[in-house]
Amino acid sequence: MEPPGDTDLLKSPIFIWIEINLSAVEDNIKNLRAIAGVPVMAVVKANGYGHGAVEVSRAALAAGASWLAVSCAEEAIVLREAGISVPVLVLGMVTAQEADEAIAAGLSLTVYCLESAELYSKRAAALGRSVQVHLKVDSGMGRLGTLPGEQTLALARIITGMPSMHLEGVFTHLACADEENPAPTHEQLVKFASTLQALQESGIRPAWIHTANSAATLAFPQARYNLVRAGVAIYGVHPSPQVRLPAAFRPALSWKARLVSCKVLPPGWGVSYGMEYHTAGEETVGVIPVGYADGWRRNRPNTVLLNGRRTPVIGRVCMDQCMIQLPEDASLGSEVVLIGKQGHEEIRVEEVAERWGTINYEVITGISARMPRVYVRDGEAA
Repeated sequence: MEPPGDTDLLKSPIFIWIEINLSAVEDNIKNLRAIAGVPVMAVVKANGYGHGAVEVSRAALAAGASWLAVSCAEEAIVLREAGISVPVLVLGMVTAQEADEAIAAGLSLTVYCLESAELYSKRAAALGRSVQVHLKVDSGMGRLGTLPGEQTLALARIITGMPSMHLEGVFTHLACADEENPAPTHEQLVKFASTLQALQESGIRPAWIHTANSAATLAFPQARYNLVRAGVAIYGVHPSPQVRLPAAFRPALSWKARLVSCKVLPPGWGVSYGMEYHTAGEETVGVIPVGYADGWRRNRPNTVLLNGRRTPVIGRVCMDQCMIQLPEDASLGSEVVLIGKQGHEEIRVEEVAERWGTINYEVITGISARMPRVYVRDGEAA
């Protein structure tokens, strides 16, 4: 779908959309490759962090990413059905019902306990295939994974003894790489390195070793090993206030709308549910078709861009619409920017997250699937 270019409201094909600049994704991948100096695994779980998994995957691969990673088998199958054949790692759990399709699709699966290894081995043998697996080490996250040292070594030995399985990789996830204090990350890396050494001394040498998420790729060079697993950075979003992207990175996502109503309200007129806002005098009030069902939260204050200037959202955000205070030069069909640039002004996702008391990850992944995604390349339709 192309971005709507006509300001005539009746001619506009859509009134609200998410605009994804695939050139930004490609540039961000190239920047990561240059920084890391090793292959990049692009994490495209949660529908590409709200950007669209298939389209982002294609852009990332075109820019030189070597791997893709998702959370679940269902997300990986979507990529396979789209014709994407590169290695895809499923980072989370795969159920017994999903295992056959995942193995048949040639996905790499995460082993995090003996039961998961036995399931994948059994199903791969039944299919007459070999399954590629990555062993996850819990070096301090407390989530999925075997404990460092003997527990990991014992499971690795079992896996290498299973004829239908190939131990392709070993990895861990860092809990605090985006925090100011580096000590917890150093502690996790020491535990992982010690476990990796024990594996190698036992003759177990998986081809791929990966620990670095986006923050660690930037801040902890020793975590890069021979593959980095980058998520939020490929979308041009800062890992955290403490670990920020270099200037060469740029956001890929903008959230835009059309002004679908524009009218003058008399003094003392209530606006939205609860009438918490009343006009002080005659005020021009506009409506944009976006609300909390779309991921645009009721938290206040909310601000948008119109004609290159900031304008406040007034009254409560509704499920499907919200009202904004209009300048004198506003007109029906004008473009409104909720996240992104307009003229010399910009509202970054980090600003929205701070207003809402959350993190930038939650803002972008919380945008509803009912929002049309429009793909461009540096301003042109993709």
